[in-house]
Amino acid sequence: MPPAARDGIAGTDWAGLPHRCTGRHNVPDTPDILIGVLDADPGRRVRAVGDLYRLLLDGERVFPATAPAALVVAALLDDPRTLVEDRWDRRAGRRPLRAELLNWLASFADTARLEEADGAGTARDLAAARAVRPSLHGLVARYCEADDVRVREAALAATALLTEDPTLVSCARRHAPAVRDVLATSADSYHRWIARSRLAAWGEDITGLVTAEEERRAALDRAHASADDPWAEDSEQAARFLAEQPEDTAALEPPGRRLSRRTTPAPTAAARPRSPHGPPAPSPSPHRPPPEPPVAVPGSAPGHRGAWRIARSEERAEWTFTPYIGVGPLHFGMALEEITGVLGAGPTVSSYTHEDGERRLVHADFPTTGIRCLFRGDRLGCVAVDALTGPQVRLGAVPLTGCAPSRVEAWLVHRTTTPDSLRYSPAGDPVLADLGLAIRTQRAGDLVLTRPLFLLHDWLDLWHSLPAREWHHF
Repeated sequence: MPPAARDGIAGTDWAGLPHRCTGRHNVPDTPDILIGVLDADPGRRVRAVGDLYRLLLDGERVFPATAPAALVVAALLDDPRTLVEDRWDRRAGRRPLRAELLNWLASFADTARLEEADGAGTARDLAAARAVRPSLHGLVARYCEADDVRVREAALAATALLTEDPTLVSCARRHAPAVRDVLATSADSYHRWIARSRLAAWGEDITGLVTAEEERRAALDRAHASADDPWAEDSEQAARFLAEQPEDTAALEPPGRRLSRRTTPAPTAAARPRSPHGPPAPSPSPHRPPPEPPVAVPGSAPGHRGAWRIARSEERAEWTFTPYIGVGPLHFGMALEEITGVLGAGPTVSSYTHEDGERRLVHADFPTTGIRCLFRGDRLGCVAVDALTGPQVRLGAVPLTGCAPSRVEAWLVHRTTTPDSLRYSPAGDPVLADLGLAIRTQRAGDLVLTRPLFLLHDWLDLWHSLPAREWHHF
């Protein structure tokens, strides 16, 4: 580990600098996350990078531990182990660890531009985040000419956002040509947004960039419309056009959304990439009285046998969950072997597929525990809890497993305060982005009970994320 990173970890009083979930069961502390970034085990490495987002930069918010952690992350960039490539939770495709750490620093710099009124953190934490921007700039800017274009783009994105610091204004002009030539033409829509936003802030003419973005979106919209219409004459041509387009590697939840509501540095095309998760649900009326919390249905009578037997409360394990971190003893990003070790039993049913010539795990069922684990890239991304036999997972003290669906939905809708957090899948399942929670249903004889799903960000689009085996479960 680079000496500066090692000294940053050892010389910081992390006990007085909590992250989002410090002290909670099964949640790593900040030093463990930073050390895990360079772990030799790929699964733990990917999980640690995911924890940087989930625990230190969650929901466009900084915490007391975020600023000192950012300095350590920047110091880690020099380590040759950051050249290893993998798939990371927040973005599509493969890229070096160095590029993903630079992407995290870009997200940090973007969030640091927000205000306390935006819910981005306390005034003290935001001031600490802004105070480290000059130091971060010196560590990040050296990669703006990296040979690997993925590293170069991520470095330019972070550098451009860091120059919002008043002491770095003079550096902006130096980076403008590369931001225009490299970042503004990226396949990553978030990087293109950063380029337009920052060039406009620097007084550069971005008319051509805005026009190009509008034409790009219009062409994609036309192609999608034709490809989805089996009667369109150019349906096949449109499908080939879409297949030839480079993959948009932008983060599913790019930071700075609140900032775009306050300032619009360019015309419509400068807006953030649109969410793929469908239209927002209507906001609940603040004048309605809160609904009664849901309760789990009573279990089947002692001695009852049959396919629809419902476990009684004393038969169910009691689990809690931390959004985007894990549920019960399970941590998102775990491999199957780790899950088996934690649960003390292996799966009875598992399913695999083939991606790029590699055998990949899709799901594994643990009927003794009453859960189904779903995977992407052989890493845990979703946990479905069986309504009849699964553990009772609670949000606070309120049960989510084996309840009347309407009661759970009404209670969750009323407590949702984050704008656009509530969505519905095409099957009518409520999905709460702020909780990483979806509520599906499962039959129990003449009853229908809740089957909660706990998910990572890139699983929120249930229709495209869940395998057929889960949709067919009833």
